[in-house]
Amino acid sequence: MNYTLIKDFMGLLEQFETETLASPDSYPGTLQGFKTWMFDKENPVQPGSSDEPYWEGKENGRTPESAINTLLVHLNRYAKTYSKSAISNSEFSTQEDFIYLINLKAFGQMTKMELIKKNIHDKPVGMLIITRLLRQGWVEQIESDIDKRSKLIHISEAGLQALERQMEKIRQATNIVAGNLTYNEKMDLIRILNKLDRFHYPIFSRNLQSEELITTVYKDYSF
Repeated sequence: MNYTLIKDFMGLLEQFETETLASPDSYPGTLQGFKTWMFDKENPVQPGSSDEPYWEGKENGRTPESAINTLLVHLNRYAKTYSKSAISNSEFSTQEDFIYLINLKAFGQMTKMELIKKNIHDKPVGMLIITRLLRQGWVEQIESDIDKRSKLIHISEAGLQALERQMEKIRQATNIVAGNLTYNEKMDLIRILNKLDRFHYPIFSRNLQSEELITTVYKDYSF
């Protein structure tokens, strides 16, 4: 048995655990997270290197963070445009209606607040969507066996049928949003977006007031 190799591996694993404990939103503590961490360590992109991509305004000193924000906003708007097309001439009034139904179909019954948080909405906005779905008969609510004060909601048979009638167009819209990315590029993008989501979701879940949000996040994290 190659004990030197095992010792080196354990050293890397210890380093991985130390870094992920210090920054838990960087890599998940899984085998895939470890493999991704190893790849990033072996393939670092140095500022100004030939591997660094171009972004609009870079030559004038525009930061990568600014470019990332703008591109995410643009992509969100593109996706909304395709979603709007997917539900045109249908029973759905907004894309949030079918997204809420898709989540209920995929993850099963949950409380109203769990569904709202899963969709990254504020409570008032989420409650309006759920009320609309209840009015349409697309979701149903029952009392929780655990907490009688809490209501669980699930997708109804009518909701499943409404979703199924529009699923072909919804699938087409999601395929278009992914554009001309290769399979490997899609996997890389999912990994990066998951990392960002793991960073932002705990902050969102704290329900910080707008006036204190940025100050609090800057205080809690090192940028």
